[in-house]
Amino acid sequence: MISKGSAGFAIALALGLAAPAEASEEGWDDAGTIAKNALVVAAFGVPAVQGDWDGLLQAGGSIGGTILITQGLKETFPSRRPDGSDNKSFPSGHTSTSFAAAATLHNRYGWEAGLPAYVVASFVGLSRVEARKHRVGDVLVGAAIGTATGHLITRKANDRVQIVPWGSTNGAGVDVTMRF
Repeated sequence: MISKGSAGFAIALALGLAAPAEASEEGWDDAGTIAKNALVVAAFGVPAVQGDWDGLLQAGGSIGGTILITQGLKETFPSRRPDGSDNKSFPSGHTSTSFAAAATLHNRYGWEAGLPAYVVASFVGLSRVEARKHRVGDVLVGAAIGTATGHLITRKANDRVQIVPWGSTNGAGVDVTMRF
């Protein structure tokens, strides 16, 4: 079981690693992209490291399905980005992909993996608004699409596998335990 202090440290660590070095639109954009990519790597990497091929396939389905839905909506409902760069604002693809990865981790491995993933996914949504790539509504719809797709496609792993993030004043990490 994860302690409240460890959860708080893991969340602070995740946000600290993804926070933009400078508060410019480009800094927010870069930080959000890095955080999104980290979540996708985690959604595929955790099951791959564990040899959980069903989980790997489900992560692919969740993230792939989310991307298809999001891209379809972008083409169907063109919306000008706040920065004026194009007409692909609705819904947020970074946010939908991040929430699909977070929902996959949560649904497959429990709240211990899901809580930090949702915090990072929320940061991605914030970064898209701060970078002026999306409006709040674009981000909220992206979060809903990703969360719904992740929970609809991903099934809970058996209870023999647990992922527990931890942190202390000396370091941080993730423990993976398996019962045979």
